Amino acid sequence: MSQINITPMVDVMLVLLIIFMVAAPMLTQGVNVDLPDATAPQIRQQVEPLVISIKKNGDLYIQNKQIDIKQLAPRIASMRKAKPKLPVFIRGDGKAPYEYVARVMGLLESAGIKQISLVTEPQR
Repeated sequence: MSQINITPMVDVMLVLLIIFMVAAPMLTQGVNVDLPDATAPQIRQQVEPLVISIKKNGDLYIQNKQIDIKQLAPRIASMRKAKPKLPVFIRGDGKAPYEYVARVMGLLESAGIKQISLVTEPQR
């Protein structure tokens, strides 16, 4: 027979496909919020950023853990002591009042963070 047996290659590809399908949802950071649309350049980071998510009802999350707004500044300050160059991203829901985002930004500044990035969806 002069034909190549591709069955092992197909098996490997199917296993890789399953691995990527299982791993892809774990790559998203933060909680599910409806981000506003904007035209802005994409930020390239070498370090995994600290993501603060704000839902439309005002609930706050650090990465995937809900936090009270009173605990935000002390917790961020302690995290920044361990990693002073840790980038901070805010993922605010597009339907959240601006007051919530402004309050979080004020608390972050009081914790000594001067550089904050706002996460948006690409313009449709």
